[in-house]
Amino acid sequence: MKHILIAEDHAVVRIGTKHLLKSLIPDSTISDVDDFDKILQELETKAYDLLILDINIPGGNTTKMVETIRAKSPGIRILMFSSYDEQLYGLMYLQAGADGYLSKDAPEEEFKTAVMSVLNNKKYMSEDMQQMNINRLINPKEYMPDPIVSLSPRETDVMNLLKEGLGTAKIAEKLNLQLSTVSTYKARIFEKLGVKNIVELITKIK
Repeated sequence: MKHILIAEDHAVVRIGTKHLLKSLIPDSTISDVDDFDKILQELETKAYDLLILDINIPGGNTTKMVETIRAKSPGIRILMFSSYDEQLYGLMYLQAGADGYLSKDAPEEEFKTAVMSVLNNKKYMSEDMQQMNINRLINPKEYMPDPIVSLSPRETDVMNLLKEGLGTAKIAEKLNLQLSTVSTYKARIFEKLGVKNIVELITKIK
């Protein structure tokens, strides 16, 4: 029997995800939570095989989520399930330690394929992303790097929080970093993206 945890703050998405999982793995036990702290509470009470995790879960929304979850439950399989652009976030979350990345726009069959791949100890990304990465390896000159893709996972976390209007002190507190470290990340982000202030940063991201 597989024990699966869904972490998603939208009730409709939780219900739909649970329905798909039950049709795919009838004898599974499925729980759900709507914020990041509740994930950690659940992991203390039960050994889960799979976590289906929305990037934008309240209390999370950074790659540090994956590290924190791994510390609580080293063997759990993590499938990111998000509406965020796979080209920008997919590989980044895999590099941070997730086992798969699936778009919420994916059809039902792809959802099932992603879940079973991750449960079978395989990494998962969409066929489009796999092909794109192959093409980049074969013809690197034809694929000019997106400057946002050049950011490290931690730089991306800081960028997202800057975009939300948080100051460096709040970001340092949220990510458990030194204020000077956040300032360094901010400077690197501005340099890599070629911007001088938050307004230009938001424009560049858009």
